[in-house]
Amino acid sequence: MKAMVIDDEELARKRILKLLEKVPQIEVLGDYSNGKTAIISINELQPDLIFLDINMKDMNGFEVLQKMRISPKPIVIFVTAYNNYALQAFEVEALDFLLKPFKDERFFKTIDRVLKTSKSEGDANFQRRFVDFFNLYSVKSESVAFPAKFLIKQGNKTILINPLDIMYITSSGYYAEIFVENKKYLLRETLSKLNEELDKTAFFRIHRSCIVNINFVREIVHSNFSEIDAKMTDNKMLRISKSHKNEFLEKIGIS
Repeated sequence: MKAMVIDDEELARKRILKLLEKVPQIEVLGDYSNGKTAIISINELQPDLIFLDINMKDMNGFEVLQKMRISPKPIVIFVTAYNNYALQAFEVEALDFLLKPFKDERFFKTIDRVLKTSKSEGDANFQRRFVDFFNLYSVKSESVAFPAKFLIKQGNKTILINPLDIMYITSSGYYAEIFVENKKYLLRETLSKLNEELDKTAFFRIHRSCIVNINFVREIVHSNFSEIDAKMTDNKMLRISKSHKNEFLEKIGIS
């Protein structure tokens, strides 16, 4: 069986690839960080199985599926952070979910189902499951509205910041300090409020005074007394509280 991994989170892709190394029945054709490149490879290489993130920067997983031009269709394993009724509704042989953060046992349970599903069975169920899930996901998406831009006033200007460009946010009194590349902006808002508004597939609160975008985490640094820090792409070291440590490590694929 030939597979592809499609996810714009590098750590998420690496974790799936590492787990697939333990499954000799599956050959990995490639891994992709965006939908556009993935679509081209899917149509050219015709995989039997794809691990597909629902929310990516250039397009969502449904757009990727709609642009596939191969038959029979591959078995689709959605990789998602949306924990809602749809996850229970689709515990099926031909289409499954990996809910971030997932445990190794859950992954291999999914793989066992995949290996027991023939291509004809997967193709027969694809269209029906895709339509049903698309309807459920649309309802869920309407109820979770992430901000398109953060508006920050500076003098007589209003700065518009794309949330996905935010590397990390720290608290500073009554303000939140938002770090984007080499710039810092002040926003009069609490971290708790921002944490509710930010997309949980990308952002994680590692401390009561800090939220990070996991796409900008470069390294995990282990210190004394079992403490760990997240080293960001700008080399900033951010302490991960012990109460959030295990959940954070699972989030980035270190279990």
